Amino acid sequence: MTDAMRAGARARAPRLRILGAFACGALLACAFAPLGCWPLAFACPAALMALWRGATPRAAAQLGFCFSAGTFAAGTYWLYTSIHIFGEAPIWVAVGLMLALVAIMALYQGFVGWCVARFLPRAGVLRTLIGVPALWLLIEWWRGWFLSGFAWLSLGYCLTDTWLAGFAPVLGVYGLSALVLLGAGAIVTLFEGGRRARLAAALVLLLPWPLGLALERVEWTHATGQPLGVAVIQGAVPQDQKWQDANHDATLRLYRDLTVQALGTPLIVWPEAAPPDLANNLVDYLGTIYRMTSGHGSALVLGVVRASDDGEQYFNSVLALDAQGTHWYDKSHLVPFAEFFPVPGFVRSWLRLRNLPYEDFTRGAPVQPPLPAAGLHLATNICYEDAYGSTQLPVLGESDALVNVTNDAWFGHSSARHQHFQIARMRAIEAGRYLVRAANDGISAVIGPHGEVIARAPEFKPYVLRAAIVARRGLPPYAYVGNYPVLLLALAGLAAAIYAAMRHRRG
Repeated sequence: MTDAMRAGARARAPRLRILGAFACGALLACAFAPLGCWPLAFACPAALMALWRGATPRAAAQLGFCFSAGTFAAGTYWLYTSIHIFGEAPIWVAVGLMLALVAIMALYQGFVGWCVARFLPRAGVLRTLIGVPALWLLIEWWRGWFLSGFAWLSLGYCLTDTWLAGFAPVLGVYGLSALVLLGAGAIVTLFEGGRRARLAAALVLLLPWPLGLALERVEWTHATGQPLGVAVIQGAVPQDQKWQDANHDATLRLYRDLTVQALGTPLIVWPEAAPPDLANNLVDYLGTIYRMTSGHGSALVLGVVRASDDGEQYFNSVLALDAQGTHWYDKSHLVPFAEFFPVPGFVRSWLRLRNLPYEDFTRGAPVQPPLPAAGLHLATNICYEDAYGSTQLPVLGESDALVNVTNDAWFGHSSARHQHFQIARMRAIEAGRYLVRAANDGISAVIGPHGEVIARAPEFKPYVLRAAIVARRGLPPYAYVGNYPVLLLALAGLAAAIYAAMRHRRG
């Protein structure tokens, strides 16, 4: 090989590593629903950890950035559908917002890469089995809440259909992410470590599986009543038609007629913002529905948009109507650039001129009591609030079932609805409770306390889904302690790895 050829190979190597990092990141998106190729959740992070070996801080940051850019470009491409197709934003706005989110998410992993190269040991078990997994986990948790947060595509969700899901009631989804990252570090160690390191890595990689299977068989909660019938009303009104004035009355008739089919079922649930109008304008309609359902012994829980009495504030809400009266839940974790616009007033004026949605919703209280309905106490959330698992813990002790109302029609036929459904299943496992999920056009379902799908409606068609749930009480370990044990262990492991690296460099 000539000197020129060697120089060319050296020049191409960084570009190939960057391309490899992006490709591995994009491949990681296949580990989530609907494909569910969960082994990629271990293999892809392991590949990035290997690429970080020997990299400078700048190069490691580039590799981390490209890896995460690949994951979110492939995993959240559906944002374009919601912003442009249904939100009617110009293409350049939709593409710009989508790329902005991808870049922000990629910056987190770029920071991880820079810290790995700058502060952690160059090699060894402290790097691959402790330092890198701990740092990665802490940043994953951080991006899930910082500046409103985006907890989508957390690694732990890949394990919903594996034995390791048995750890969810004990450690929560971030505990499962820790197991994924430890497994990825173990894979790297099996290739790079010495004999003892490889033995430790094999134990880390294999031992959690039988433990997870054993934990999966533990009943952390207990039934407190007899099976109770539920009916989920799926209107399947296309998103681009839902708010058109010409369809207003037809949509109201559709939900009424579907509800008639479910009368007598103890609990009936409508999806998020089911009626295409403010609740304030639907007093007579809702009164008629209430008399119809209560007259047949049914309680109704429905998603609806409402305004405050003075008309100055708007809430994305859930209304419970039964013999115990009227009760409200108001969405607390709002979606940036969909339900509120964190932009100056002059930008909102521009959005108004461009005929884009610009009205902000008002946040509900961070902690709200469960909704009473049909003799149950329902821990309720709306849309992607269920991606923030720890927010349901304060009311879990007072609740005996979960309800999520959503409208994933914003994302068309994309993978978003399957990813969201996977998140909902994780919430049921963490809580050890049944979850009733009502979605406008799917995926509507009833989920059991181990994440099993009890019943599921066909997508994209009006449907009345019937099933039965059982009230459950008691708290799994995760409900008592939340994410704190996992995060503290990660902090301790990261501190130990950094300390060891500092001592080595001083020596």
